[in-house]
Amino acid sequence: METDAAQKKLAVLIDADNAQPSIVEGLFSEIAKYGIASVKRIYGDWTRPNLKNWKDSLLEHSIQPIQQFSYTYGKNATDSSLIIDAMDLLYSEPLDGFCIVSSDSDFTRLSSRIRESGRKVYGFGEFN
Repeated sequence: METDAAQKKLAVLIDADNAQPSIVEGLFSEIAKYGIASVKRIYGDWTRPNLKNWKDSLLEHSIQPIQQFSYTYGKNATDSSLIIDAMDLLYSEPLDGFCIVSSDSDFTRLSSRIRESGRKVYGFGEFN
């Protein structure tokens, strides 16, 4: 039985290293076309000054920040944390789809794996 878009439960997973807070209004307006953002998480090293601009958006949109310290420069610790959470949610929550918000291609295999499980995947990001 197909659920209409207004009833679909979606997980929104945001890579704060590759997304700007200025996109949030438009992002959630677009996501509302596909379903309800029932899980909203954002991943980054919140001790870094470059993420401080996210603070107001997190509160306003009830986005849960997930702390991932950057122990080694240049490694994808934030990406790994997002991927692990996505797989946990895939098997523990009754979700109809996932919205991956990032402006890089690091989540291509994750998206394929989620689709293999019969869930929709929506990608959001800026591309140059």
